[in-house]
Amino acid sequence: MVPAVAPGVVPVRLVLVRHGLSSFNTEHRVQGRDDLSSLTPEGRDQASRTGAALRGLTFQGLYSSPLSRARDTAEALLASHGTGAGDLLLDDDLLEIDLAPWSGLLRSEVAQRHPEAERLWRERPESLELARPDGSTYRPLPELMVQAGRFVDRLLQEHDPAGEATVLVVGHNAILRCVLLQLLGLDASGFRRLRLENASISVLNVSQGPEERRQVQIESLNGIAHLGVPVPSRGRGPRLLLVRHGETDWNRQGRFQGQIDIPLNANGHRQAEAARAFLADVPIDRAYTSAMARPRQTAEAILGSHPGVPLTSTTGLLEIGHGLWEGRLEQEIAEGWPQLLADWKRAPETVQMPGGETIHDVWERSLRTWSRIAAGLDASETALVVAHDAVNKAILCALLGLSPGDIWAVKQGNGGVTVIDYPGGADAPPVVTSLNLTHHLGGVIDRTAAGAL
Repeated sequence: MVPAVAPGVVPVRLVLVRHGLSSFNTEHRVQGRDDLSSLTPEGRDQASRTGAALRGLTFQGLYSSPLSRARDTAEALLASHGTGAGDLLLDDDLLEIDLAPWSGLLRSEVAQRHPEAERLWRERPESLELARPDGSTYRPLPELMVQAGRFVDRLLQEHDPAGEATVLVVGHNAILRCVLLQLLGLDASGFRRLRLENASISVLNVSQGPEERRQVQIESLNGIAHLGVPVPSRGRGPRLLLVRHGETDWNRQGRFQGQIDIPLNANGHRQAEAARAFLADVPIDRAYTSAMARPRQTAEAILGSHPGVPLTSTTGLLEIGHGLWEGRLEQEIAEGWPQLLADWKRAPETVQMPGGETIHDVWERSLRTWSRIAAGLDASETALVVAHDAVNKAILCALLGLSPGDIWAVKQGNGGVTVIDYPGGADAPPVVTSLNLTHHLGGVIDRTAAGAL
């Protein structure tokens, strides 16, 4: 597949970092916009580790919330990174959500004193209304979405997506989730679909497309491996680990493989082994794979650290059928089907592959299979699912609330790991806990092959 941002070209790379562990985090208190909470020693260590993990990047822009827990994180991060904080801009549009009536209260106290409002905050936060001291009411999350949109617009005016820059943004849980939603063109109803840990790293690529359309790609989301933990802790409900297969020779060559059964190459086997080591201490109860060699070989390698876990193959997770494009390089396809290839890059949801499938076909069968796997898990179980680029992208777009036309908004590196949780059970909305983690493959930035499917 051709990613939303062309290989090797990153016009604006946004690196989003949530502040380190704070005193209110440890006490389970509501922080909100008040500056009553401070960075803990562990939080400072997390910030330093984050700076070390980002040393390979040079920043052309540095932004932080002015609240002390974020500002102190940014300063400790930059000291570890080797970049001075002199150019750090403290931006009020990165302030955390305004939960003033609850600020300083224990979460348990909020639940006891305001049970209906607390339930609404957990289930439909976009509908929550709170009262100001003058008796007027306001809706914290819609207000924060406006604030996040304002920040995104100003940021991209300052750092033109037609240029090239890497920008660090240090903020808070809610505001960074709203920044993500604004970049993806999603509304506040998607707030609970995302998760961000203290000192986590998320990377987005933003470019200016035709007709001044902004193109956004999530390269990774909520990575914490630099803190010594592979994936975030799990809570209630089933968990699924979605992995893309390791590299093949055709990935490396940029050849469209589709449903031709190409095995892993030597690097692909190394990537599968790296994924095994990365997930070695993560419990896995069941495993599923596409009925093709490259995902099966990847799954078998990962299960080397989980002996006895049954592996089930399914045709529902097969890669998209490219039909007459399969086995061809992109240049060959451009010569034979120039308009269709251009449409595939610009509006993939409109394309019928010659003799193959549409992305809608892949969307329907992949989601049907995924939902069946999730529904078959007990609340305490974790399932490994290993599949392909287009399949994984279709699943993730659906879980994020995106459409089939948005598949380029999600990156899936060879051997990358994604974590999906269902805290309310398989029938309730999922949480994209982490997306395309590739720390085990060489660092924060995904440098796996950018070739065709």
